[in-house]
Amino acid sequence: MTKTSGTKTARIKASSLVPGLLGLLLLTGACAAQPAATAGAESAATAASGGQGLSKVLFIGDSIAVGEAVPLTEAFAAGDVRFQSLASEGGGNVVGPFSDKNWQKLPKEIAAAEPSVVIYQITTFDWGSGKEQQAAYRKLLSTVTGAGAKLVFVTMPPIKPDDFYRPHMAELERAPAAARAVAKASSGQATVLDASAVWGSAYQRNRDGKPDRSTDGIHSCPQGAARFTVWLLDELAERFPGFTPADPKVWANTGWADDKHFKGC
Repeated sequence: MTKTSGTKTARIKASSLVPGLLGLLLLTGACAAQPAATAGAESAATAASGGQGLSKVLFIGDSIAVGEAVPLTEAFAAGDVRFQSLASEGGGNVVGPFSDKNWQKLPKEIAAAEPSVVIYQITTFDWGSGKEQQAAYRKLLSTVTGAGAKLVFVTMPPIKPDDFYRPHMAELERAPAAARAVAKASSGQATVLDASAVWGSAYQRNRDGKPDRSTDGIHSCPQGAARFTVWLLDELAERFPGFTPADPKVWANTGWADDKHFKGC
């Protein structure tokens, strides 16, 4: 279990005193006290980082990740870390429907990005058997390490399934276990972060009386995306000691919350 450090708690509490979105980030302090990673993979990845910071982060995922990438772009820039998103509307997955088309371009895109860390947020399209999921995640790990980077899996936010997703919920629910199995066997080259520390175990529309997730039951609102950003950057800071996240005061109210991707909020 990841514990909240005094510095992290102080930074988040300070953020709550700033007007606008920063006032909504206080919940992240409570989030940080919840489980955040697979213990074995976490310790191995921390040791393997060798105290190095992040030179470039590559973010991969579906349309949920597209929205999250909006504040992540601001936050990484504020922390002097290069950031690129390959998140894709209606796709971005490495297993499941249309993943074969994604694999036709993904290896070249990863190599061209020259990342130090690749973050793959498990997508709402990661359908398949446990064996298929593990095979795809191993392929992703091989591709990432072949590009000289480390791989960080992040679990997807819980969704409110409609008729399209309902038949695939069992597949989505076992995807994190497939990722953990791959990370456990990765010799410290991969880790899994449990984002339930941010979102909880079930879809929750509002937090503290403010919209956290879209009315569509899938995507995040600016508040949720901001909380996710603070949490993710703090998790990366614990695993890559040379990286220090920028204070949310620098990036939280720069206008990104008006992005067109935030609908139903």
